[in-house]
Amino acid sequence: MKLNRLLCSVALASVMATGAFADDSDWSYKKAAEPYAGTTIDVVFLLRPGYEAIEAMIPEFENETGIKVNVIKHPYENALGEQVRDFVAGGDLDIALIDLVWIGNFAENDWILPIENFTSNAAITDPDLDLDDFFPLVLDAFGSWNGTVYGLPFDNYSGLLFYNRCMLEEAGFDGPPETWTELKDTYGPALTKDGKYAFALQSKRNETQSADSFARVLWPFGGSFLDEEFKSNLNSEESQTGLKFRQDLMQYMPDGIVAYDHAEAVNGFAQGDVAMITEWSAFYSTVVSPDTSSVADCVEIAPEPKGPAGRKPALGGFSLAVASQADEAEQAAAWLFIQWATSKANALEYLERGGVPARQSAYEDPALADKYKFVPALVESWQDGVPEFRPRFAEWPEITEIVQEWGTKMMLGEVTTEEGAQEIGSRMETVLEDAGYYSGEKPLAQ
Repeated sequence: MKLNRLLCSVALASVMATGAFADDSDWSYKKAAEPYAGTTIDVVFLLRPGYEAIEAMIPEFENETGIKVNVIKHPYENALGEQVRDFVAGGDLDIALIDLVWIGNFAENDWILPIENFTSNAAITDPDLDLDDFFPLVLDAFGSWNGTVYGLPFDNYSGLLFYNRCMLEEAGFDGPPETWTELKDTYGPALTKDGKYAFALQSKRNETQSADSFARVLWPFGGSFLDEEFKSNLNSEESQTGLKFRQDLMQYMPDGIVAYDHAEAVNGFAQGDVAMITEWSAFYSTVVSPDTSSVADCVEIAPEPKGPAGRKPALGGFSLAVASQADEAEQAAAWLFIQWATSKANALEYLERGGVPARQSAYEDPALADKYKFVPALVESWQDGVPEFRPRFAEWPEITEIVQEWGTKMMLGEVTTEEGAQEIGSRMETVLEDAGYYSGEKPLAQ
């Protein structure tokens, strides 16, 4: 049992009973946190700029509230497993860090609590919480499951087109391609020569293959992983058009692209070897810094190209949710921190420090577009998109392994796109059948 846990639980019950601080004009994080001063909350952070940004701001929260935030850092590849082990063992984590594709797993296992458990208590809910200020697509995709909001969006990304204006101008282009077809058929041949390449699609066999490569060519071409009955849609005409397009586009990518992770794709672009990449907005600071990029003065950002089905950019990022295993005092302290970290009041500072907030109000100042070139493209990409860009149900970790294996084989030419899609589809349906989707045991929600 953590220090002050019992005393804070008693204090929480008292505050909830009296409705202290219910008057908006009297509410502050300092007052709301008084019953929990000395409480420690544990949260998982990743080794990424958005987390460094909020970590630099945490002392302000701790000084104001008296709540201690214990940050546990993991690389992305370890974050899911470490959290699952903690929840299964009834460990110490008080705040869950939830990737878009983990939320179904976390919610269905009751590891996280709906925010309505806390918003109903005015004593610990910021009067300026304003859920409507979050981009609706982002709140839905990252914070909600089956119609219930569990987490608030944090460190959210969108896939954007990073392009080297200088390379494009030298090839005779006055702007980036509007469509994927234009990228391949017009820009590809003109920009691929003398050891330089038009494009790099990060495709390494991990989540990078399944999400950043495979899924990226499904949705813009009208395809999807599943149809309305949760059967594979990968052999549909639209899905096959997208997967074959990826094969054709490879002739304008560096050799060995199937081994490229984010670092290799971003580095290729930053060193001037690749003219365009579709990457997460979080990498903006890397490619515009002279310390990490030799083409910083040539970098421009646009939305991802359109396909026949429109612009369907990749969605990535996280939400923060209160863990059900925490005691009442820790839950209240965790809720206060989550609100503070994702608040309207802190969004601009978070952005200035290198994070990417999901607050619409943070991007209202037109001057931001001059300072951060990615802002207009990011805002446009969040107007419309696909929450289930990667299916968000609990079985995704099993399915992504299947997609990674056979998606890689497709790119390497070891199987055709039809053969690979058939293998993925049949294996995916076996996973879903075993999970109870076809028997009606589970709702067809993703």
